[in-house]
Amino acid sequence: MRPLALPLGLLRTARPRQWIKNGLVLAAPAAAGELFSAHAAVQLTLVFLLFTAAASAVYLINDALDAEADRAHPTKCRRPVAAGQVPVPVAHATGAVLAVAAPTAAALLCNPLTAALLTCYVVMQMAYCLRLKHVLVVDLVVVTTGFLMRAMIGGVALGIPLSRWFLITTGFGALFMVSAKRYSEAVQLADSAHRGTTRALLSEYTTGYLRFVWQLAAGVSVLGYCLWALERGGAGEGALLPWREISMIGFIAGVLRYAVFADRGTAGAPEDVVLSDRGLQLIGLLWTALYALAVAGL
Repeated sequence: MRPLALPLGLLRTARPRQWIKNGLVLAAPAAAGELFSAHAAVQLTLVFLLFTAAASAVYLINDALDAEADRAHPTKCRRPVAAGQVPVPVAHATGAVLAVAAPTAAALLCNPLTAALLTCYVVMQMAYCLRLKHVLVVDLVVVTTGFLMRAMIGGVALGIPLSRWFLITTGFGALFMVSAKRYSEAVQLADSAHRGTTRALLSEYTTGYLRFVWQLAAGVSVLGYCLWALERGGAGEGALLPWREISMIGFIAGVLRYAVFADRGTAGAPEDVVLSDRGLQLIGLLWTALYALAVAGL
């Protein structure tokens, strides 16, 4: 084995492409317009790194537990643990170290509530790896809650109150992406003899049910965002235009664009969809600009 093969295998197992999800730690501070102080920058960078370490721990332990099943999957068989590049005991040990280190560092460097939230995330995700991913519906709830915790922790670290509309929009937006991913996996493996072995619950969910879940979640997420946007009604004092209401266009367009991939059954890797689709990126930039104007009240 090459000298760097093991470190590179561990890095691949930590899923660097999925670290983009941890950018959600910026969500609550951005919504509150509190991104641009030195204190916020330091805290959010630290929280991003800690959440990345915690998520990497989960990926390492999950791949170690699923190594045998992954070898039967058409693409997951290339994962370092399943391919034998990273020994299972090494993946377990590295994941365990990160799982303990991330909440401990949060307790020392952040406030107690941030450490508690990160600890809950690690415990919940470990329970998911060991048992909960085999429980119908609960698996969707756990993965969705993981996304919601990412969105919450930035606000918790900075002591920013989290509004009900923020939690509803973020939570159901996460459920939309999670259920769309499951739907895509089910569609792609519908005729495969390995469907039940690569992800056990795919043999129990129907594509019709998963389609219902992502459509329901998309609708509730859009409704939550629209209620937030319309809550104040009209342009704020000194604002040129009602940017809150106008930002609904960008948000709804983004949901509709992502739903195209969900409907095709090609939303199996959300980070790949976001990073590869130019239309979705442009819509995201438009929404970000409108949202920033709404928060700034220009």
